[in-house]
Amino acid sequence: MERAPLKNIFASYQAYDACFDEVFAEDGTVRPHYHKLYELFSGYTLRDFQELNERTKLAFFNQGITFAVYSDEAGGSERIFPFDLFPRIIPASEWSMIEKGIIQRNYALNLFLHDLYHDKKILKDKVVPADLVFSSGNYNKYMIGHNPVGGIYNHISGTDLIRHRDGKYYILEDNIRCPSGVSYILANREAMKSGLSDLFQESQVALVKPYPVELLATIQSVAPENVDQPTAVVLTPGIFNSAYYEHSFLAQRMGIELVEGRDLLVDNDFVYMKTIYGRQKVDIIYRRVDDEFLDPMVYRPDSMLGVPGLMTAYRAGNVTLVNAPGTGVADDKAVYTYVPQIIRYYLGEEAILHNVPTWHCEKPDDLKYVLGNMAELVLKPVDESGGYGIVIGPQATRAQLDEYRTRILANPRKYIAQPVMSLSTHATYIEDEVMFEPRHIDLRIFSLLGKDRHYVLKGGLSRVALRRGSLIVNSSQGGGSKDTWVLEK
Repeated sequence: MERAPLKNIFASYQAYDACFDEVFAEDGTVRPHYHKLYELFSGYTLRDFQELNERTKLAFFNQGITFAVYSDEAGGSERIFPFDLFPRIIPASEWSMIEKGIIQRNYALNLFLHDLYHDKKILKDKVVPADLVFSSGNYNKYMIGHNPVGGIYNHISGTDLIRHRDGKYYILEDNIRCPSGVSYILANREAMKSGLSDLFQESQVALVKPYPVELLATIQSVAPENVDQPTAVVLTPGIFNSAYYEHSFLAQRMGIELVEGRDLLVDNDFVYMKTIYGRQKVDIIYRRVDDEFLDPMVYRPDSMLGVPGLMTAYRAGNVTLVNAPGTGVADDKAVYTYVPQIIRYYLGEEAILHNVPTWHCEKPDDLKYVLGNMAELVLKPVDESGGYGIVIGPQATRAQLDEYRTRILANPRKYIAQPVMSLSTHATYIEDEVMFEPRHIDLRIFSLLGKDRHYVLKGGLSRVALRRGSLIVNSSQGGGSKDTWVLEK
């Protein structure tokens, strides 16, 4: 077996000309904050690294760290969550700016949600078009006039950022309905600590382990009034949900019960959990079930995932739902275009983190531009997640663009377009090639907002597009991930 040092695998590494490479500068030198990591990796033999990689994959398999990939030709399969051993590093100065921008955005969106379901001042002042809000499928009329505990709607946020060729970070989208992926951050870190313990001892990397404790404290902070020792549960759609591993992982780490809708009941506007010892009152539900399935008496009558009467108990103030129903109106990709104005309106500040330029097809001028430039744009539905429904113009066929044109014209409200942003690349180990190659990445940052508290997890989910040249990083479509190191100094 060849005992060549790993640096030979980097020898053929060729950064993309039009992208910002996270590891290597334009002159080919290693960026300063990657020096220790690069030297360590260069000291491994090929055999050592391949063995380390296999051990990591086996550890993920044994822990059940999987994700459903619905784009398979077979119609969907459960796979080991793809993980790359070469972590992404974010210097402390960069992270400080990102963290401030995330906190600013969360507070502004929370104020926006409260306003939408109460006085609607921002709509009356014509800062955001009323028709845009009321036509959103995520605007929830059952939230009108309701005051959630602490005035908090978006308790948990997953904000997606990209880094453009100019080296600056941009917000790609907000996820405040049921954001997923945080369990993989914690699992990735455990894998890295077991495989690269020497480097962790030398580097000052921020901890991600506190997240479950912070999550529990956040949801407990919004317990109903006069409840001193609240009982919280995680509500899952069940084992066939693609993120079920995360649901069970977080429940176990927080030390609370994982339940399905059939495990709960509502009696006299209070929610109870069925146990072998009888009923136990539930005060907080961290729900991983979409709005429309929460309560068959209010939303879809055919839902088997929710709890009959849940919304009545919620509006009575006897149980807290995390995140609040109706938050999805604020992460609608059409509403996203107005977030800078939303921040300015409620906080009197300019956005710290900028949006990607976006055209909304409901606007006549935007529609005209999009239809005339489809082959150069990224086309997206406003209400999909997981990367589904996206068409990247330069990579699409004429037939695909013609089909998308028909969809847009049939329902302009549903579609936006953005320029093809050159997502930054990162050295990634490609098993088939037995070498490191650049792959596009983004960054999902998880943050918490509770009553008189906020928290941003220092180390996000760096998602990797494993196919050469692909810009789709979503795990649900075969993407992978890296551990993300935020340096303390």
